[in-house]
Parts: sequence; structure tokens; C-alpha cells
Amino acid sequence: MDLATLLFSALYQFGDAFAFLVLSACGLAVIFGMMGVINLAHGEFIMCGAYVSVSAARAGLPLPLAVLAGALASGLAGMVIERLVIRHLYERPLDTIVATWGISLIATQGTLILLGSSLQGIGTPLGGFQVGAYSYSLYRVVLFLSALAVLAALYALFNWTKFGVIARATIQVPHMAAALGVDTRLIYSLTFGLGAALAGLAGGLYAPTMTLVPTMGATFIMEAFVTVVVGGADVFLGTAPAAAILAIVKASMTSWQGQLFGQIGLLVTVIVVIRILPRGLSGFLLRERA
Repeated sequence: MDLATLLFSALYQFGDAFAFLVLSACGLAVIFGMMGVINLAHGEFIMCGAYVSVSAARAGLPLPLAVLAGALASGLAGMVIERLVIRHLYERPLDTIVATWGISLIATQGTLILLGSSLQGIGTPLGGFQVGAYSYSLYRVVLFLSALAVLAALYALFNWTKFGVIARATIQVPHMAAALGVDTRLIYSLTFGLGAALAGLAGGLYAPTMTLVPTMGATFIMEAFVTVVVGGADVFLGTAPAAAILAIVKASMTSWQGQLFGQIGLLVTVIVVIRILPRGLSGFLLRERA
């Protein structure tokens, strides 16, 4: 293998790992980083987005619209759950672990009972291309570009729009926002719905690449939590740098010794980061900035 082909292969693996980590973690980062809710049902929102996206695509909807339909379905489900369950637990953040774990079990087993042990997929679109002696999936490049687009859209939403400013103000100082006339309950519901919709978007985007089963959320949730823990509470200062670092670790370990060592590398990295930087990368960057 010549140097150019080797370099492209390394960049491709990095981009693939980076996209998976970012798309898996963004919804969790919004809900945990901004709201302080530990959402163990994150994987089930991803599963919901994947199931709805595939069902919509098989019904004849173009894949991009099917993916958006999956994200919308997860977002609406998230708003309903926030209103019925999470809203009553904001003063008891540890209780959200038990509540969302219960929701996760209900969603997984309910899907298994209603829809069976698997759902027929739609296949990976766009085909592939070849560099040197190796073939690569073009759809994986689309996933990488989608991850960058999601990061840019989130930054624009929370920094350049009225909703973003109000959402950050409500979550940081809720009593002051309420005194100024902001409907804080609506803002919390919309923010939780946004996090769930991002999870559904990840599920919809990755649905063509994997087997759809009720437990598919477990494929995403470990790496999502690792990324959020390494990144810290700030969505923008933490998620992207953490995903980049972890993508390098995962791609390097996977190409060296296989998928299992890639997962081990992620877990070792998060242990080291927690030991050195208990508040994650964003906590360290914000402290240095202050």
C-alpha cells in the first residue's frame, strides 16, 4: 500500500468514527449538558428514529425525508416523555436515571412485542468508490458531512437565534427567565425534544447501515456517554473535540487490533480523562478561559 492510499484510509476511518461519535452524542449532550438530565433512554430514541425512517422509506418516501420523519417522531416522543415523566424530576436529577432506564426497558420490550425481533432494512445507498486496492462506502462520507452539518446547525441555533438565547438563559437561571415572562416549561420541553430529535436523526442516518433490532440503541449509547463524559457539560466546547480525540483513538486501535480493541481504547481514554479532568474538556477550557 502506497503512502497516499494509507493516508486516505486513515482519514476515512477517522471520519467514520468521528461521525458516529458526534451523531450518537449530540442529543445526549443537549439533554445532559444543558438540562442535567441523565437520559438512559437515549438509545431508544435512536431506535425510534431508525424504525420510523426505514418504515417511511419502505413506504416510498425519499431517504432524506424519511430520516427527517424519524427525527421528528423521536422529538415528539421526547416532548411527550418530558411532559409526563421528566418534568417532575428536575429537582431530583439522580431519579432521572431510574425513570429513563424504565422508559428504555418499556420501549425495548414494547417494540419487540409489537414489531418483532427485527425489521427489514433498506440497504446502504449511494454505492462505493475505490482508492488503490480498497473500496469505500460513499454513504460513510455523507455521514461525516452530516455530523459537521449538525454541529454547525446546533452552534447557529444556540448562539444566533432567539430560541437559543432564551433556552440557555432558562436553563442557566430559570427563575430570572420566568420573572421576565418566559414560559420555562415550554422551553424545557422543546430542549428535551430537540435532544430526542437529534438522537432520532442519528438513528435514521445509520439505519441503512445496520440491522434494525429493538436493542440496537445499545450499539450507540456506550460511545455516546463516553463522548459526553470526555467532552464535559458544554455542548460546543466539549462534544466536537472529544469526538475528534476519541475518533483518533478508536480508528487507531481498530486498525491495529480490531473492533474490540477500539472499544477498549475508548473506555481507557474516558478513565484517564475523568482522572485528570473530572469536568471534561469543556470544564478545563472554560476554567482556563476564566
